[in-house]
Amino acid sequence: MKEKEKVMNKWFVVFGAVMVQVCIGAIYSWSLFNQPLMDKFDWTKDQVILTYSIAIFVFAFSTIFSGRLQDRFGPRIVATIGGVLYGCGLLLASTATSLTMLYISYGILAGAGVGFAYVCPLSTCVKWFPEKRGFITGIAVGAFGMGSLVFKEVIESLLNSLGVSLTFFYIGIIYMVLVIGGAQLLRLPPKDYGKTDNNISKANGNETFTVGQMMQTKAFYLIFIMFLFACTSGLLVIGLAKDIGVQLAGLEPSVAANAVAMIALFNAGGRLSWGTLSDKIGRLKAIFFMFIITAASMIVMSVINLNYFIFFACLAGIAFCFGGFLAVFPTITGDFYGIKTLGSNYGVVYQAYGIAALAGPLIVRIVGGLKPTFMISAILAIIGCILTIMVKQPTLDASL
Repeated sequence: MKEKEKVMNKWFVVFGAVMVQVCIGAIYSWSLFNQPLMDKFDWTKDQVILTYSIAIFVFAFSTIFSGRLQDRFGPRIVATIGGVLYGCGLLLASTATSLTMLYISYGILAGAGVGFAYVCPLSTCVKWFPEKRGFITGIAVGAFGMGSLVFKEVIESLLNSLGVSLTFFYIGIIYMVLVIGGAQLLRLPPKDYGKTDNNISKANGNETFTVGQMMQTKAFYLIFIMFLFACTSGLLVIGLAKDIGVQLAGLEPSVAANAVAMIALFNAGGRLSWGTLSDKIGRLKAIFFMFIITAASMIVMSVINLNYFIFFACLAGIAFCFGGFLAVFPTITGDFYGIKTLGSNYGVVYQAYGIAALAGPLIVRIVGGLKPTFMISAILAIIGCILTIMVKQPTLDASL
Protein backbone atom coordinates (compact mmCIF):
# COMPACT_ATOMS: atom_id res chain seq x y z
CA MET A 1 0.00 0.00 0.00
CA LYS A 2 2.82 2.34 0.82
CA GLU A 3 4.34 1.93 -2.64
CA LYS A 4 0.96 2.48 -4.31
CA GLU A 5 0.65 5.78 -2.53
CA LYS A 6 4.08 6.73 -3.85
CA VAL A 7 3.01 5.75 -7.36
CA MET A 8 -0.01 8.04 -7.09
CA ASN A 9 2.28 10.87 -6.02
CA LYS A 10 4.33 10.56 -9.19
CA TRP A 11 1.72 12.63 -11.06
CA PHE A 12 2.47 15.55 -8.75
CA VAL A 13 6.07 15.18 -9.89
CA VAL A 14 4.90 15.38 -13.50
CA PHE A 15 2.88 18.50 -12.67
CA GLY A 16 5.93 20.15 -11.14
CA ALA A 17 8.02 19.13 -14.14
CA VAL A 18 5.51 20.72 -16.52
CA MET A 19 5.49 23.97 -14.51
CA VAL A 20 9.26 24.20 -14.69
CA GLN A 21 9.53 23.24 -18.35
CA VAL A 22 6.83 25.58 -19.64
CA CYS A 23 8.57 28.57 -18.06
CA ILE A 24 12.10 27.80 -19.16
CA GLY A 25 10.79 26.76 -22.58
CA ALA A 26 9.69 30.36 -23.12
CA ILE A 27 13.30 30.97 -24.14
CA TYR A 28 12.12 29.90 -27.61
CA SER A 29 10.10 33.13 -27.78
CA TRP A 30 13.27 35.10 -28.41
CA SER A 31 12.34 36.13 -31.98
CA LEU A 32 9.61 38.33 -30.46
CA PHE A 33 12.32 40.46 -28.83
CA ASN A 34 14.51 40.97 -31.91
CA GLN A 35 12.73 43.96 -33.43
CA PRO A 36 11.86 45.76 -30.16
CA LEU A 37 15.50 45.64 -29.08
CA MET A 38 16.67 46.82 -32.50
CA ASP A 39 14.21 49.71 -32.41
CA LYS A 40 15.04 50.83 -28.88
CA PHE A 41 18.83 50.62 -28.98
CA ASP A 42 19.66 50.83 -32.71
CA TRP A 43 21.42 47.49 -32.55
CA THR A 44 21.77 45.35 -35.68
CA LYS A 45 19.87 42.12 -36.14
CA ASP A 46 23.05 40.03 -35.95
CA GLN A 47 23.98 41.66 -32.65
CA VAL A 48 20.57 41.00 -31.14
CA ILE A 49 20.25 37.42 -32.41
CA LEU A 50 23.64 36.61 -30.90
CA THR A 51 21.98 36.98 -27.48
CA TYR A 52 19.76 34.00 -28.25
CA SER A 53 22.69 31.94 -29.55
CA ILE A 54 24.70 32.68 -26.39
CA ALA A 55 21.74 31.76 -24.18
CA ILE A 56 21.22 28.42 -25.95
CA PHE A 57 24.94 27.62 -25.87
CA VAL A 58 25.21 28.44 -22.14
CA PHE A 59 21.97 26.56 -21.50
CA ALA A 60 23.43 23.44 -23.08
CA PHE A 61 26.89 23.85 -21.52
CA SER A 62 25.49 24.25 -18.00
CA THR A 63 23.62 20.93 -18.26
CA ILE A 64 27.00 19.23 -17.83
CA PHE A 65 27.13 20.58 -14.27
CA SER A 66 23.42 20.52 -13.50
CA GLY A 67 23.12 16.89 -14.57
CA ARG A 68 25.87 15.81 -12.20
CA LEU A 69 24.63 18.04 -9.39
CA GLN A 70 21.09 16.71 -9.58
CA ASP A 71 22.38 13.14 -9.57
CA ARG A 72 24.22 14.04 -6.35
CA PHE A 73 21.95 16.50 -4.51
CA GLY A 74 18.56 15.77 -6.04
CA PRO A 75 16.43 17.59 -8.62
CA ARG A 76 14.58 19.93 -6.24
CA ILE A 77 17.65 21.86 -5.11
CA VAL A 78 19.22 22.14 -8.57
CA ALA A 79 15.96 23.17 -10.28
CA THR A 80 15.42 25.82 -7.58
CA ILE A 81 18.87 27.25 -8.31
CA GLY A 82 17.92 27.25 -11.98
CA GLY A 83 14.77 29.23 -11.26
CA VAL A 84 16.72 31.86 -9.32
CA LEU A 85 19.35 32.22 -12.05
CA TYR A 86 16.74 32.37 -14.81
CA GLY A 87 14.63 34.99 -13.08
CA CYS A 88 17.60 37.13 -12.00
CA GLY A 89 19.01 37.02 -15.52
CA LEU A 90 15.80 38.47 -16.92
CA LEU A 91 15.56 41.08 -14.16
CA LEU A 92 19.10 42.23 -14.98
CA ALA A 93 18.28 42.18 -18.70
CA SER A 94 15.56 44.75 -17.98
CA THR A 95 18.30 47.19 -16.92
CA ALA A 96 20.62 46.47 -19.86
CA THR A 97 21.57 49.45 -22.03
CA SER A 98 24.53 47.82 -23.76
CA LEU A 99 25.00 44.63 -25.74
CA THR A 100 27.58 43.41 -23.24
CA MET A 101 25.09 43.70 -20.39
CA LEU A 102 22.40 41.96 -22.45
CA TYR A 103 24.75 39.12 -23.35
CA ILE A 104 25.76 38.66 -19.71
CA SER A 105 22.29 38.95 -18.18
CA TYR A 106 20.09 37.13 -20.69
CA GLY A 107 22.70 35.15 -22.60
CA ILE A 108 24.83 33.86 -19.73
CA LEU A 109 22.83 34.17 -16.50
CA ALA A 110 19.35 33.34 -17.80
CA GLY A 111 20.82 30.72 -20.14
CA ALA A 112 22.54 29.03 -17.19
CA GLY A 113 19.26 29.12 -15.29
CA VAL A 114 17.51 27.25 -18.09
CA GLY A 115 20.32 24.71 -18.16
CA PHE A 116 20.19 24.09 -14.42
CA ALA A 117 16.43 23.57 -14.48
CA TYR A 118 16.12 21.62 -17.73
CA VAL A 119 17.65 18.24 -16.89
CA CYS A 120 15.94 17.89 -13.50
CA PRO A 121 12.31 17.36 -14.60
CA LEU A 122 13.43 15.10 -17.44
CA SER A 123 15.61 12.79 -15.37
CA THR A 124 13.17 12.71 -12.46
CA CYS A 125 10.12 11.80 -14.56
CA VAL A 126 11.99 9.00 -16.36
CA LYS A 127 12.89 7.46 -12.99
CA TRP A 128 9.20 7.43 -12.02
CA PHE A 129 8.10 5.96 -15.38
CA PRO A 130 10.95 3.67 -16.54
CA GLU A 131 8.53 1.42 -18.40
CA LYS A 132 7.27 4.33 -20.54
CA ARG A 133 10.42 6.36 -21.13
CA GLY A 134 9.50 7.74 -24.52
CA PHE A 135 6.00 8.75 -23.44
CA ILE A 136 7.01 10.49 -20.21
CA THR A 137 10.02 12.15 -21.82
CA GLY A 138 7.64 13.44 -24.47
CA ILE A 139 5.49 15.03 -21.77
CA ALA A 140 8.46 16.55 -19.93
CA VAL A 141 10.16 18.04 -22.96
CA GLY A 142 6.82 18.70 -24.65
CA ALA A 143 6.03 21.17 -21.90
CA PHE A 144 9.34 22.87 -22.69
CA GLY A 145 8.29 23.16 -26.31
CA MET A 146 4.94 24.65 -25.29
CA GLY A 147 6.56 27.46 -23.33
CA SER A 148 6.74 29.93 -26.22
CA LEU A 149 3.10 29.27 -27.10
CA VAL A 150 1.87 29.66 -23.52
CA PHE A 151 3.70 32.94 -23.00
CA LYS A 152 3.46 34.39 -26.53
CA GLU A 153 0.39 36.52 -25.84
CA VAL A 154 1.73 37.63 -22.47
CA ILE A 155 5.04 38.71 -23.96
CA GLU A 156 3.46 40.49 -26.94
CA SER A 157 0.99 42.29 -24.68
CA LEU A 158 3.76 43.47 -22.36
CA LEU A 159 5.96 44.52 -25.29
CA ASN A 160 3.16 46.60 -26.78
CA SER A 161 2.13 48.23 -23.53
CA LEU A 162 5.33 48.54 -21.50
CA GLY A 163 8.25 48.16 -23.88
CA VAL A 164 11.02 45.59 -24.04
CA SER A 165 12.89 46.45 -20.82
CA LEU A 166 9.87 46.25 -18.51
CA THR A 167 8.77 43.10 -20.31
CA PHE A 168 12.01 41.43 -19.25
CA PHE A 169 11.37 42.61 -15.69
CA TYR A 170 7.82 41.26 -15.34
CA ILE A 171 8.36 37.94 -17.08
CA GLY A 172 11.48 37.49 -14.95
CA ILE A 173 9.33 37.66 -11.82
CA ILE A 174 6.70 35.33 -13.30
CA TYR A 175 9.24 32.74 -14.39
CA MET A 176 11.14 32.79 -11.12
CA VAL A 177 8.03 32.21 -9.01
CA LEU A 178 6.68 29.40 -11.19
CA VAL A 179 9.98 27.58 -11.68
CA ILE A 180 10.83 27.65 -7.97
CA GLY A 181 7.29 26.51 -7.16
CA GLY A 182 7.42 23.63 -9.63
CA ALA A 183 10.87 22.62 -8.42
CA GLN A 184 9.50 21.84 -4.95
CA LEU A 185 7.46 18.98 -6.45
CA LEU A 186 10.47 17.28 -8.03
CA ARG A 187 11.20 14.34 -5.76
CA LEU A 188 12.94 11.09 -6.62
CA PRO A 189 11.15 7.74 -6.19
CA PRO A 190 12.20 5.53 -3.26
CA LYS A 191 15.25 3.34 -3.88
CA ASP A 192 13.18 0.15 -3.95
CA TYR A 193 10.58 1.66 -6.29
CA GLY A 194 9.37 -0.78 -8.93
CA LYS A 195 11.20 -3.85 -7.69
CA THR A 196 7.94 -5.74 -7.33
CA ASP A 197 6.83 -4.77 -10.84
CA ASN A 198 8.28 -7.11 -13.46
CA ASN A 199 7.81 -4.63 -16.31
CA ILE A 200 9.56 -1.84 -14.43
CA SER A 201 12.33 -4.13 -13.27
CA LYS A 202 12.92 -5.20 -16.87
CA ALA A 203 12.97 -1.58 -18.00
CA ASN A 204 15.59 -0.82 -15.37
CA GLY A 205 17.68 -3.81 -16.36
CA ASN A 206 20.12 -2.10 -18.73
CA GLU A 207 23.72 -1.47 -17.77
CA THR A 208 24.67 1.74 -15.99
CA PHE A 209 27.56 3.71 -17.49
CA THR A 210 29.44 6.56 -15.91
CA VAL A 211 30.23 9.59 -18.08
CA GLY A 212 33.76 8.30 -18.62
CA GLN A 213 32.55 4.84 -19.61
CA MET A 214 29.95 6.30 -21.94
CA MET A 215 32.57 8.39 -23.72
CA GLN A 216 34.63 5.28 -24.39
CA THR A 217 31.91 3.81 -26.61
CA LYS A 218 31.54 4.35 -30.34
CA ALA A 219 27.78 4.79 -29.94
CA PHE A 220 28.26 7.96 -27.87
CA TYR A 221 30.07 9.77 -30.69
CA LEU A 222 27.54 8.69 -33.30
CA ILE A 223 24.67 9.82 -31.05
CA PHE A 224 26.43 13.13 -30.39
CA ILE A 225 26.94 13.84 -34.10
CA MET A 226 23.36 12.86 -34.93
CA PHE A 227 22.02 15.11 -32.18
CA LEU A 228 24.16 17.99 -33.46
CA PHE A 229 22.83 17.60 -37.01
CA ALA A 230 19.28 17.11 -35.70
CA CYS A 231 19.28 20.36 -33.73
CA THR A 232 20.89 22.60 -36.35
CA SER A 233 17.77 22.99 -38.50
CA GLY A 234 15.33 23.37 -35.62
CA LEU A 235 17.31 25.95 -33.69
CA LEU A 236 18.03 27.98 -36.82
CA VAL A 237 14.35 28.14 -37.79
CA ILE A 238 13.11 28.83 -34.25
CA GLY A 239 15.52 31.70 -33.72
CA LEU A 240 14.68 33.33 -37.07
CA ALA A 241 11.08 32.20 -37.60
CA LYS A 242 9.52 35.66 -37.78
CA ASP A 243 12.38 37.04 -39.87
CA ILE A 244 12.17 34.16 -42.37
CA GLY A 245 8.46 34.81 -42.81
CA VAL A 246 9.02 38.50 -43.49
CA GLN A 247 12.12 38.21 -45.69
CA LEU A 248 11.50 35.05 -47.70
CA ALA A 249 7.73 34.59 -47.65
CA GLY A 250 6.82 38.29 -47.88
CA LEU A 251 4.52 38.14 -44.86
CA GLU A 252 3.51 41.06 -42.69
CA PRO A 253 5.38 41.09 -39.37
CA SER A 254 2.16 40.47 -37.43
CA VAL A 255 1.39 37.42 -39.59
CA ALA A 256 4.94 36.10 -39.47
CA ALA A 257 4.87 36.37 -35.67
CA ASN A 258 2.24 33.63 -35.67
CA ALA A 259 5.07 31.29 -36.64
CA VAL A 260 6.24 31.45 -33.03
CA ALA A 261 2.95 30.01 -31.78
CA MET A 262 2.76 27.43 -34.57
CA ILE A 263 6.31 26.25 -33.97
CA ALA A 264 5.60 25.91 -30.26
CA LEU A 265 2.50 23.83 -30.97
CA PHE A 266 4.20 21.45 -33.41
CA ASN A 267 7.37 21.37 -31.32
CA ALA A 268 5.40 20.22 -28.28
CA GLY A 269 3.24 17.85 -30.31
CA GLY A 270 6.32 16.30 -31.86
CA ARG A 271 7.88 15.65 -28.48
CA LEU A 272 4.92 13.70 -27.19
CA SER A 273 4.10 11.98 -30.50
CA TRP A 274 7.61 10.86 -31.43
CA GLY A 275 8.45 9.98 -27.83
CA THR A 276 5.41 7.69 -27.63
CA LEU A 277 6.03 6.27 -31.11
CA SER A 278 9.64 5.47 -30.25
CA ASP A 279 8.37 3.22 -27.46
CA LYS A 280 6.61 1.19 -30.15
CA ILE A 281 8.91 1.20 -33.20
CA GLY A 282 12.29 1.81 -31.55
CA ARG A 283 14.38 4.94 -30.97
CA LEU A 284 16.69 4.72 -33.98
CA LYS A 285 13.87 4.04 -36.43
CA ALA A 286 12.00 7.09 -35.11
CA ILE A 287 15.14 9.23 -35.45
CA PHE A 288 15.60 7.99 -39.03
CA PHE A 289 12.10 9.11 -40.05
CA MET A 290 12.54 12.47 -38.32
CA PHE A 291 15.72 13.13 -40.28
CA ILE A 292 13.88 12.32 -43.54
CA ILE A 293 11.09 14.81 -42.81
CA THR A 294 13.56 17.48 -41.69
CA ALA A 295 15.71 17.08 -44.81
CA ALA A 296 12.66 17.27 -47.09
CA SER A 297 11.37 20.43 -45.37
CA MET A 298 14.74 22.17 -45.54
CA ILE A 299 15.19 21.28 -49.22
CA VAL A 300 11.78 22.74 -50.05
CA MET A 301 12.61 25.96 -48.20
CA SER A 302 15.92 26.25 -50.03
CA VAL A 303 14.70 25.72 -53.63
CA ILE A 304 11.09 26.97 -53.72
CA ASN A 305 9.87 30.55 -53.46
CA LEU A 306 8.05 30.62 -50.15
CA ASN A 307 4.45 31.69 -49.74
CA TYR A 308 2.16 31.60 -46.73
CA PHE A 309 1.26 27.91 -47.05
CA ILE A 310 4.73 26.56 -47.91
CA PHE A 311 6.34 28.66 -45.19
CA PHE A 312 4.09 27.40 -42.41
CA ALA A 313 4.01 23.81 -43.72
CA CYS A 314 7.81 23.54 -43.77
CA LEU A 315 8.13 25.17 -40.37
CA ALA A 316 5.56 22.74 -39.00
CA GLY A 317 7.53 19.75 -40.31
CA ILE A 318 10.83 21.03 -38.94
CA ALA A 319 9.36 21.95 -35.54
CA PHE A 320 7.49 18.64 -35.26
CA CYS A 321 10.70 16.67 -35.82
CA PHE A 322 12.86 19.02 -33.77
CA GLY A 323 10.57 18.37 -30.82
CA GLY A 324 10.80 14.66 -31.51
CA PHE A 325 14.58 14.73 -31.51
CA LEU A 326 14.56 16.38 -28.08
CA ALA A 327 12.26 13.65 -26.77
CA VAL A 328 14.01 10.64 -28.27
CA PHE A 329 17.69 11.49 -27.74
CA PRO A 330 17.44 11.63 -23.91
CA THR A 331 15.46 8.41 -24.07
CA ILE A 332 18.06 6.60 -26.17
CA THR A 333 20.74 7.91 -23.79
CA GLY A 334 18.85 6.27 -20.92
CA ASP A 335 18.35 3.07 -22.93
CA PHE A 336 22.01 2.80 -23.85
CA TYR A 337 23.72 4.09 -20.70
CA GLY A 338 21.26 3.61 -17.84
CA ILE A 339 18.55 5.61 -16.09
CA LYS A 340 20.51 6.03 -12.85
CA THR A 341 23.15 8.24 -14.51
CA LEU A 342 20.85 9.81 -17.11
CA GLY A 343 21.25 13.32 -15.69
CA SER A 344 25.02 13.42 -15.96
CA ASN A 345 25.25 11.41 -19.19
CA TYR A 346 22.61 13.38 -21.04
CA GLY A 347 24.24 16.58 -19.81
CA VAL A 348 27.26 15.60 -21.92
CA VAL A 349 25.22 14.48 -24.94
CA TYR A 350 23.27 17.74 -24.74
CA GLN A 351 26.39 19.73 -25.62
CA ALA A 352 25.55 18.92 -29.24
CA TYR A 353 22.50 21.13 -28.82
CA GLY A 354 24.63 24.05 -27.66
CA ILE A 355 27.05 23.67 -30.55
CA ALA A 356 24.11 23.55 -32.97
CA ALA A 357 22.82 26.86 -31.56
CA LEU A 358 26.04 28.53 -32.67
CA ALA A 359 26.43 26.54 -35.89
CA GLY A 360 23.26 27.80 -37.59
CA PRO A 361 24.00 31.55 -37.39
CA LEU A 362 27.66 30.85 -38.22
CA ILE A 363 26.71 28.99 -41.39
CA VAL A 364 24.37 31.83 -42.39
CA ARG A 365 27.20 34.31 -41.96
CA ILE A 366 29.70 32.18 -43.92
CA VAL A 367 27.47 31.32 -46.89
CA GLY A 368 25.81 34.72 -46.91
CA GLY A 369 22.14 33.80 -46.95
CA LEU A 370 19.33 31.73 -45.51
CA LYS A 371 18.54 29.52 -48.51
CA PRO A 372 22.06 28.09 -48.88
CA THR A 373 22.03 27.49 -45.13
CA PHE A 374 18.77 25.55 -45.48
CA MET A 375 20.40 23.29 -48.09
CA ILE A 376 23.43 22.66 -45.87
CA SER A 377 21.09 21.77 -43.00
CA ALA A 378 19.28 19.34 -45.32
CA ILE A 379 22.56 17.64 -46.19
CA LEU A 380 23.41 17.29 -42.49
CA ALA A 381 19.99 15.69 -41.90
CA ILE A 382 20.63 13.18 -44.69
CA ILE A 383 23.98 12.28 -43.11
CA GLY A 384 22.10 11.84 -39.83
CA CYS A 385 19.83 9.29 -41.54
CA ILE A 386 22.84 7.26 -42.58
CA LEU A 387 24.38 7.37 -39.10
CA THR A 388 21.26 5.81 -37.52
CA ILE A 389 22.11 2.59 -39.34
CA MET A 390 25.59 2.52 -37.79
CA VAL A 391 24.58 2.88 -34.11
CA LYS A 392 24.66 -0.29 -32.00
CA GLN A 393 23.77 -0.91 -28.35
CA PRO A 394 26.98 -0.50 -26.30
CA THR A 395 28.18 -2.81 -23.54
CA LEU A 396 30.42 -1.99 -20.59
CA ASP A 397 33.20 -4.20 -21.89
CA ALA A 398 33.10 -2.59 -25.37
CA SER A 399 35.89 -0.28 -26.46
CA LEU A 400 36.46 2.09 -29.36
